[in-house]
Amino acid sequence: MDKRLVITIGRQCGSGGRRIGQMLAEQLGIKCYDKEILNRAAKESGLAAELFETHDEKPTSSFLYSLVMDTYSLGYTSSSYMDMPINHKIFLAQFDTIKKLASEESCIIVGRCADYALAEDPNAFSVFVTGDDEDKIKRIMETNNIDANKAKDIMIKTDKKRSSYYNYYSSKRWADSRSYDMCVNSTKLGLEGSVEFIKTYAKLKGLL
Repeated sequence: MDKRLVITIGRQCGSGGRRIGQMLAEQLGIKCYDKEILNRAAKESGLAAELFETHDEKPTSSFLYSLVMDTYSLGYTSSSYMDMPINHKIFLAQFDTIKKLASEESCIIVGRCADYALAEDPNAFSVFVTGDDEDKIKRIMETNNIDANKAKDIMIKTDKKRSSYYNYYSSKRWADSRSYDMCVNSTKLGLEGSVEFIKTYAKLKGLL
């Protein structure tokens, strides 16, 4: 690839969004980052990796957007940062890692408000992957070897968690089409079709 290209993927549970990201990365010859973001953020921030696992895409009702963004601009070594609640530190460390990673290489980044972190990057665009409930539940059943009721419960709880996290930590709304550059229904297009659709968009944007 001649140009730097970063694709962020938000996804409903069971939609196959992570797999679509992996398939895209394989076809484009770039890396797909999901939980790898946590390890890198832990290493670069000096915070324990276990803390990132504990707080991964989990919301907090006490989050103050203006406070965090003001602190982000001051850097980790400031007294304001040191006095912040741990969940704020975790978010900022991931935010910083995502921006740094995207500036260094072409890649796919799944979840963690990456689209919000890279909103001003001209070489990045955001995708949200959705799907029909029946199809999503079936995929969760197969992935986790569980029955339909358990799969539906996981789907509902995971999406609620992701929605709350995104809505707290960004100025946009999770799963709202206005929050993303493009939305894809993996049930309608299939995983391969979704990948091709996203690649077509990237070409139209002049990034491929």
